[in-house]
Amino acid sequence: MGEQKESLRKIITTLALKNEEIQNFICSLKQSLQNLEANSTRVQEDLESEFSSLHTVLDELKDGMLTRIKQERASRTYELQSQLSACTKALESSEELLETANQTICSSETDDFTQAAKDIKDSVTMAPAFRLSLKAKVSDNMNHMMVDFTQEKEVLQAIKFLPVPATPEIQLSECQVCDNTVTVVWALAEPDSKIDHYVLEHRRTNHDGPPRPREDYPWMVLEGIKTTEHTLNGLRFDTRFMNFRVKACNKAVAGEFSEPVTLETHAFMFKLDAGSAHQNLRVEELSVEWDSSGGKIQDIRKDKNLTNSPMRSPARTAMMSPKRTPSARVGRDRFTAESYTVLGDSMIDAGQQYWEVSFDKESKAFAAGVALRNLGRFDQLGKSNASWCLHLNNWLQQSLTAKHNNKARTLDCPIPNRIGVYCNYEEGTLSFYNAKSKLLIHTFRTKFQQPVVPAFMVWNGTFTVHTGLQVPSIVQCGQKRNSGTSSSNASLT
Repeated sequence: MGEQKESLRKIITTLALKNEEIQNFICSLKQSLQNLEANSTRVQEDLESEFSSLHTVLDELKDGMLTRIKQERASRTYELQSQLSACTKALESSEELLETANQTICSSETDDFTQAAKDIKDSVTMAPAFRLSLKAKVSDNMNHMMVDFTQEKEVLQAIKFLPVPATPEIQLSECQVCDNTVTVVWALAEPDSKIDHYVLEHRRTNHDGPPRPREDYPWMVLEGIKTTEHTLNGLRFDTRFMNFRVKACNKAVAGEFSEPVTLETHAFMFKLDAGSAHQNLRVEELSVEWDSSGGKIQDIRKDKNLTNSPMRSPARTAMMSPKRTPSARVGRDRFTAESYTVLGDSMIDAGQQYWEVSFDKESKAFAAGVALRNLGRFDQLGKSNASWCLHLNNWLQQSLTAKHNNKARTLDCPIPNRIGVYCNYEEGTLSFYNAKSKLLIHTFRTKFQQPVVPAFMVWNGTFTVHTGLQVPSIVQCGQKRNSGTSSSNASLT
């Protein structure tokens, strides 16, 4: 009977999974139908636009050529008319001179003849007829302004739809995820010299496996990529995975998207547990501000907002981190007295984790580190064996110390504006870095007997926590080099 029930459960589970696949496929088909209608309308409009632009170019070319013909005709007409006018005037002058000469020859007065003959001779020498060119300055032939579109007609008649670029394939083995950057590499089955650029899309997801059509996060688009790889920098990994897909584009048309791939983007994500915060600490997401008035009204309002917010619903909280548990410190169990402390809401019980915190160096006091979940409500960070921290003191003179179990070591180093915290649970390593230069400030070496949580303290100041960060490569390399070596801070462990 038990085996039959188990077999039936398996069949039901298989059927449920198949139903989900069919539902996803139906959604995909419906989306494809919508896309088909939209895309066919778009390409029709694009085709009409291309032919319209071609007609516009031909009309402009025709208008330009007609204008040149008119200009050439006007220029030649002016030259020929000017030459015609000059010849007409020269001819009239010559005819008058001939008539005068004939009259002089017929004259019988000898005294007047000599002077008249001399005047005629001088007039003939200066006559315009002898300075004229009897060759037309311009030709009346306009054949050089004819056109022959035979070749162009053949080209136009050979116009076909542009070939759609081939679909790229993302090379999963060559993609890299490190230092909160993702490098995606892809290739085409055959080289295509007509490819102008690529379009890469990515989206966040908490689903491990083939990307699903329906997701909580939208696709983000990166256009104009000229190479077959692209690196996304400065990411914040607040989900466990990212989907990627890419398509190739030529000058006029885009190909199909590649099959989406899923890359794991492991990083430590947590929020501040407002329920654990001291009443003088005003917590807003990942930022904390000292509030001398007590902040009770703000905390009550904030707790209501967190309860009603879909981003903090139990289902979403479980999806974001299985180790995140509701605060056990709401009410009278929260930190009090001079323990101006707030904890993170996610436990560290395995692996390597990294986060950063930027703080106001003018704060009267500030501390960052890790602590056990059962840290006493009156405990100050570093003053018991349940917490380890880096502590900034600005009360009398500025100092930076490493604290654990009420023991402190003064650190001789510049105080950064932002600190990186690295925790390797299995090796019992807690290291603090200058977040900008990644220079090591201090390392605790211990053996964690229980899970720990990020812990912070501030008095008369502010700080902001930065999560969703991977362990930087330079930190990992430094930890590997230092593993197995004895710690100079062993007295604090």
